[in-house]
Amino acid sequence: MKYGLSLIATLVLFLTLPSESFGQQDTPWTALKPGSDNIEVVGHIPLGGILNVTDMELEQELSRPYAYVSRGTVGEYTERGTDIIDISDPSNPRVLLRWRMENPDLHTGPGGMDIKYFKYDGRYYVVQSTQFGQGPNNDLGAYILDVTGLPDPDSVFEVARIREPDLPFGFHNIFIYKHSDGRVLLLTTVSGPGANVYDLGKIVSGDMEGALVGNVPVPGEGGGYHDLYAAWNPDKEADLFYGGGSGGYYVYNISDPANPALEFSLTGITGVRYGHTFTPSPDGRYAVTETEYQYAPLRMFDMKPAMDGETENIRSPISAWTAHWENLVHNHEVRWPYVFVSGYHDGLQVFSMMDPENPVTVGYYDTYTGPRDVGVMGGAVGNGAFGVDVRNADGLITISDISTGFWTFRMEGFNGWNGEDWGMPNISSVQKWDEESKEGTH
Repeated sequence: MKYGLSLIATLVLFLTLPSESFGQQDTPWTALKPGSDNIEVVGHIPLGGILNVTDMELEQELSRPYAYVSRGTVGEYTERGTDIIDISDPSNPRVLLRWRMENPDLHTGPGGMDIKYFKYDGRYYVVQSTQFGQGPNNDLGAYILDVTGLPDPDSVFEVARIREPDLPFGFHNIFIYKHSDGRVLLLTTVSGPGANVYDLGKIVSGDMEGALVGNVPVPGEGGGYHDLYAAWNPDKEADLFYGGGSGGYYVYNISDPANPALEFSLTGITGVRYGHTFTPSPDGRYAVTETEYQYAPLRMFDMKPAMDGETENIRSPISAWTAHWENLVHNHEVRWPYVFVSGYHDGLQVFSMMDPENPVTVGYYDTYTGPRDVGVMGGAVGNGAFGVDVRNADGLITISDISTGFWTFRMEGFNGWNGEDWGMPNISSVQKWDEESKEGTH
């Protein structure tokens, strides 16, 4: 691919490639057969009107069968907050608690966006990121709920609110990372330069003033991020940050969160003016990246030359994948060699990166079969499957759908995930809360 091509020319090139080059499904699904034979719908629960559900998070311990769904206003629906769902019986998910912002009619803006959970000092917490427009809580980035006492809904209580008065409109995305020094860190996008880093242990202990411990910049003129990820890299023996944002994608060493150091970047990529989501493989070699516009595929990169110090920037993807060329594939979870995707109008999608240069679709189920002209963004592509998560212990797959609610799935032959079974480090977005810190062990 020649990177002097215009964006339009690049899209034409993508769309004229054989479907196998993308791993695109050759036979489209229909309303009568919305999924592949190897995907089983286990359970489903509607959560409200259309365009009112955003991201979701799944607890990983089988003894705590809870999922958390963000409620945000994408359309005219006015639900803003968090739904807590009991999946002790995945075939019959039920809402335990609908936590809502006070004075709902006075709030503007989307409301609940991203959501993550963590464990600290024996207790369990949920961090709900928020984005509010003019009016109450315009400076609120997230609220934290103590959910230790579930399944009793009356035991849930608010612990803290994270506010940034100088950076209104909240946190669009968040990621929680168990740092090698033992701290539990909250990485957040902000309506300003870089990504903020907070010490969640300090926040839940009441030390809000000392909670902000760092900011990961975007190289150049103070750009921002859209999505965040962090993971321990065994080869470098370092905590690495992966951010998609202004100009592309960036990898930082955050072993010292107060002094992040740029490792390398992925910029100058044709068709990528602003990175969205950036997820590495367990060993940190390959990356799955998203860019948020109609027709955009997921692009895969081999980061080894940069990891080895041979280059400071990577421009060329090694492959691309999409579910349907007219739509947009969205968030994803990497469980090597599988990538589980929330594909908006294309629902749950699963593809394999066993051969990273030739990704292949291995399963799918369309969670939204309504009108295709109903949605946000260009081409109304923003509707349907929004969030996706995987429970490593038993392979349960969950989807939050913007309009149809919460879904649970099983994929034939996928009964759990441990990276070591695939010759990889056992590293994913799932954090090992009870594991001792790596500090002093390397």
